Amino acid sequence: MNTPGIPKAENISDHEIIARIKAGEKNLYAQVIKKYNQRLYRIAISIVNDEAEVEDIMQVTYIRAYEHLGSFAFKANFSTWLIRILINECLLRLKLKKRSVHMNDETMDRELYQHKITEVTTPAAKVMNTELKNILEESIRQLPEKYRTVFVMREIEGLSVAETQECLDISEANVKVRLSRARVLLKNMLSGFYKKEDILHFHLTRCDSMVLRVMSKI
Repeated sequence: MNTPGIPKAENISDHEIIARIKAGEKNLYAQVIKKYNQRLYRIAISIVNDEAEVEDIMQVTYIRAYEHLGSFAFKANFSTWLIRILINECLLRLKLKKRSVHMNDETMDRELYQHKITEVTTPAAKVMNTELKNILEESIRQLPEKYRTVFVMREIEGLSVAETQECLDISEANVKVRLSRARVLLKNMLSGFYKKEDILHFHLTRCDSMVLRVMSKI
């Protein structure tokens, strides 16, 4: 439900909405949260792959972004700036849990070669759409983190190569290679089609809850 007198976030540019928040219209930040909840959820779950932590990571990201809005100089897209904060928080969580494994592409290829991916045995023609969605989500979760994150950002969230490159701080070539490898891996696990809008969905009730929690802390 939209707050009376506040335009929807999609109806005004990020530049305008952030400028107005910095000028004192704090309540507009709720619209920022609603606008980016889905994107941040998908990217965070692609990195940490842990439902229990994702919402906390998102909340911390929004609060840190709000606290540092004064330093945001519009030199980059706000969405890219926000995603970088999210990714840094995700990587910090992985590091603290000692689950962050750094591998170059050659090492990862050897790991993948030795790892047999189990094929989905349920015939696609006989399962319901919800089952197909669940199969795809599970398959995406099984991708190695470096490929899973690029796949979610490019294929599901629709970020450009340049945006993905900037957010992950990797080369354009690496973005393309990782996306290509993610597609190949998924072909071993999937058949049929999917709707990207239904994948890793951050439902409305969770979206509203996130808005309330963040707004109560800023």
